[in-house]
Amino acid sequence: MRKEIRVNCPAGDIMRNYDYRQNYGKLLTPETVGLLTTIHEYKGEQTLFIESRADTLSQLMDMAKIQSTEASNRIENIYTSQDRLKKILMDKTTPRNRSEREIAGYRDVLATIHESHDYIPPKPSVILQLHRDLYKYSGMGTGGSYKNSDNVISETDAQGNRTVRWQPVPAWETPESVERMCAALEDALGSGDCDPLLLIPMFILDFLCIHPFNDGNGRLSRLLTLLLLYRAGYIVGKYISIEKLIEQSKESYYEALQLSSQGWHQGENDYLPFVLYSLGIVAAAYRDFSARVQTLSLSGLSKPERVRELLKGSLNKMTKADILAKCTDISPITVQRSLSQLVSSGQVLKLGGGRYTAYIWNRERD
Repeated sequence: MRKEIRVNCPAGDIMRNYDYRQNYGKLLTPETVGLLTTIHEYKGEQTLFIESRADTLSQLMDMAKIQSTEASNRIENIYTSQDRLKKILMDKTTPRNRSEREIAGYRDVLATIHESHDYIPPKPSVILQLHRDLYKYSGMGTGGSYKNSDNVISETDAQGNRTVRWQPVPAWETPESVERMCAALEDALGSGDCDPLLLIPMFILDFLCIHPFNDGNGRLSRLLTLLLLYRAGYIVGKYISIEKLIEQSKESYYEALQLSSQGWHQGENDYLPFVLYSLGIVAAAYRDFSARVQTLSLSGLSKPERVRELLKGSLNKMTKADILAKCTDISPITVQRSLSQLVSSGQVLKLGGGRYTAYIWNRERD
């Protein structure tokens, strides 16, 4: 079974209460406030850039769509080749197997959220429709329906021993749980007193703990995260893949889920670990976007000048691979030639050797 939540907390006998406004105050720690401030500052700066340079960001958007679809499915062990992935995302081929059909479904739901997020409220009927579209190519008829039997999240070790890690709410309780969860979010957002950046991870944690579907809960949770961020005005996920950042830190992701899910059925869980993790992911996405914006701002320069300005604008050392990742249209030969010239002129210092070679701007000359 695909691992989505790594916790061990028994289900309760009483339907859980959902009240995000009541839990909100507990999350206002110095660490969360610091992350919120950072994200708000990034958002203010980059909204201006997006509005003035929207045409130059299409390449970033296309890359983010590919990375998001690939990463979110890969977390659930759903794979295909890079060539097939790109063809599926461009709708230039027919899916050949179950994995490719699920990738195609993710592609369509992601596109819907990118294009129409302002018109997609987080309501139970909408969640069911998104899940339906996620599985519209599967041919199994399971998309768009809540689980029809109680499900568990379990792991099997090398000896074949099966351990139940999480017992979601029972199937009969699922529709009402989703209704109450969505109503609680609507109430908290409507109050105007709560920052959506804190409400969103609380909602997503509850969604994962309810585990409302037989399959696809993890992928849909990440799509819902994007939807809610976009609706709140945080559209960085269009340009930087939040799903890829989650995949790259999935051990921390599972650990945060585990910590924040303990005592969930009894309403005694602590949302803070998962909130901090989620804020960290959003902040990282904005930092990455800021770096990409810097690279785009150099687009009028020659390729050697862009390599020079990239190093000059960074306080950190950079490898050749780092530079190539930020300047995807510059060939390795051009980058290496530019670095050699910068080192020879003394503008850049060469650190280390071999595969560990790095470069840093020589600020002693400034």
